[in-house]
Amino acid sequence: MINEQLTNPKSIVIIGGSNTIRKPGGKIVKNCIDGGYLGELRIVNPKEKQVQGIISYTNVNDIPNTDLAILAIPAKYCLETITVLAEQKNTKAFIIISAGFGETNEIGSHIEKEIVDIINSVNGCLIGPNCIGVLNKNYKGVFTTPIPEYNSKGCDLISGSGATAVFIMEAGMLLGVPFANVYSVGNGAQTGVEDVLEYMDIHYSPDTDPAIKLLYLEAIKDPQKLLKHASSLINKGVKIAAIKAGSTAEGSRAASSHTGAIASSDMTVRALFKKAGIVYCSSREELLSVASIFKYKKLTGKNIAIITHAGGSAVMLADVLSKGGLQIPTIEGEDAKKLETYLYPGSSVSNPIDFLATGTAEQLGIIMDYCEHKFDFIDAMVVVFGSPGLFDVENVYNVLSVKLDVCSKPIFPVLPSVINAHKEIKTFLSKGNINFPDEVVLGKALCEVYKTSSPSLQNIELPKINTTKIRSIIDQATDGYLTPEDTALMIDASGIPRSIEIIENSKENLLSEISQIPFPIVMKVVGPLHKSDTQGVILNVNTIEEVSKNFDVLMDIKGAIAVMVQPMLSGLELFVGVKKEPGFNHTILCGLGGIFIEILNDVAAALSPISDIEAQKMIRSLRGYELLQGSRGKDGINEIQFIEIIQRLSALVETAPEITEMDINPLIGTKDAITAVDVRIKIEKI
Repeated sequence: MINEQLTNPKSIVIIGGSNTIRKPGGKIVKNCIDGGYLGELRIVNPKEKQVQGIISYTNVNDIPNTDLAILAIPAKYCLETITVLAEQKNTKAFIIISAGFGETNEIGSHIEKEIVDIINSVNGCLIGPNCIGVLNKNYKGVFTTPIPEYNSKGCDLISGSGATAVFIMEAGMLLGVPFANVYSVGNGAQTGVEDVLEYMDIHYSPDTDPAIKLLYLEAIKDPQKLLKHASSLINKGVKIAAIKAGSTAEGSRAASSHTGAIASSDMTVRALFKKAGIVYCSSREELLSVASIFKYKKLTGKNIAIITHAGGSAVMLADVLSKGGLQIPTIEGEDAKKLETYLYPGSSVSNPIDFLATGTAEQLGIIMDYCEHKFDFIDAMVVVFGSPGLFDVENVYNVLSVKLDVCSKPIFPVLPSVINAHKEIKTFLSKGNINFPDEVVLGKALCEVYKTSSPSLQNIELPKINTTKIRSIIDQATDGYLTPEDTALMIDASGIPRSIEIIENSKENLLSEISQIPFPIVMKVVGPLHKSDTQGVILNVNTIEEVSKNFDVLMDIKGAIAVMVQPMLSGLELFVGVKKEPGFNHTILCGLGGIFIEILNDVAAALSPISDIEAQKMIRSLRGYELLQGSRGKDGINEIQFIEIIQRLSALVETAPEITEMDINPLIGTKDAITAVDVRIKIEKI
């Protein structure tokens, strides 16, 4: 629970403050003094009478009441110290720099929990442990450098890792990215990234608060809180970009040893970010590139003009933009020919617009004017202009700076010559501009920003399903996979069309019922999880004799408990499924089905509940979407029904949250109908 004692303390005590600024306690004192903290600054260090000119107390019992305590002492002393501060000194905010708690072992976890309990008992706030601290306009409560100048129009940074926060600030300052509030939450024992975001949402004022939030997460302890407050902030006009580390087994192990974080899959995290409207980033460089894009005018269309005097950089940028879904349209016609007359012979205006290494500031200005006023189909410009070190490029960057202000279309400057043009870039940044030194990183970030939609609707209307029937099946079932009979009842109750089927463990009964299904038929083993892997699927069965023979073959498979018979359906094989991760809503998946799901891995995901618009975006984001539309003379599928099936699956898991896994693979899709053929459902009751 973030409080005023943390954000604007009238008094701060640094436990472990030191005269040695190479120690964390000493550096925190120096940073608070150099940062101009205006409140009462106190030190506790039994070995010193004065610390950096401030009287030092021998014992925490001796200090006056204090709003905020910053602890830079060994973990084993923190619990006793915090108990005194909370119970006797009216301290309501704590920052624990020290490591050696929940990220270390069970003993550390136990101490960490006791500390949280004490702080909660006085309605206090805890940042950390295992963090670098907090930076804001009121105080610089960190032991690290650099300390960026507070900028109310900069970026708020909330990080689960202190070192990563430092690296982001270091790199951002070189690019010209400004910062405002910085929270390093460390283990997040009481206050995590989501809690800081909640505070920023509840107290957000567009007139005074930064409109850009950058997040580095190693754990998402409360996905619903993150979704709620990120969506709320974005709907208020805030832009949010985030990195979620630790989404692989190896990354999870590293995160667990670092801050005790628990992994969640990359797919589920991406689905959460997409629903919230958060731009997904995979590196610090990409995060800062997205932050820089946020600072410039908004990209509202796909068509990009690349303006350069460096052909290779333009080629690499064109590649990454095209792969990411943006376009570099050909520029031609009378206006293009007219533009060419202003450039040196050998220049190209077709896009990329290459005006050669000898290109001038005046030529750059003319090109940008044409892209702004003449080429209506161009939505944005990327200007790549470095220096071979032969001449001063300050005039070029001055023109670029002016055009950034006066042009209505967004312009993204790539100034890669950070050594040859160091002085000129520094001047460019001093005017409040931001540089993108790497065109490929910019291209990837630009694609991510463009394809990130606004937050999903909060009140989603799902199709009506038979909730009573579904609950009765779930309530009576045991943990594990539902029986084929219960699975069929669940699908019927959900309103998802399915193929007619017969399930029997008696050959005699099967043969007596087989006339209900017209030949050709498909026969499948019931029992083994992966039927194809056990040769448990037999296609194109056309006679009673084949049914009898194949029944014996299938029942001989290890784990077989019955045989399922269905009509042979033809059409495009599709897939929908469900994955449930702790703390998250169900992730709904869709894609091409059959063996293609494993071979192509062409799957889209979204968090339930899913609106019809979200379901449509899922389907249309598939690489194989052209197959769904119909291609090479073959009919496509009924897309409207596919959308409805995704929504019905969402309605099912909202009714039955006990579902932890579910696959419908394949669904057979035609232009007229989509039919579920093979379904499995796994439940787990908490």
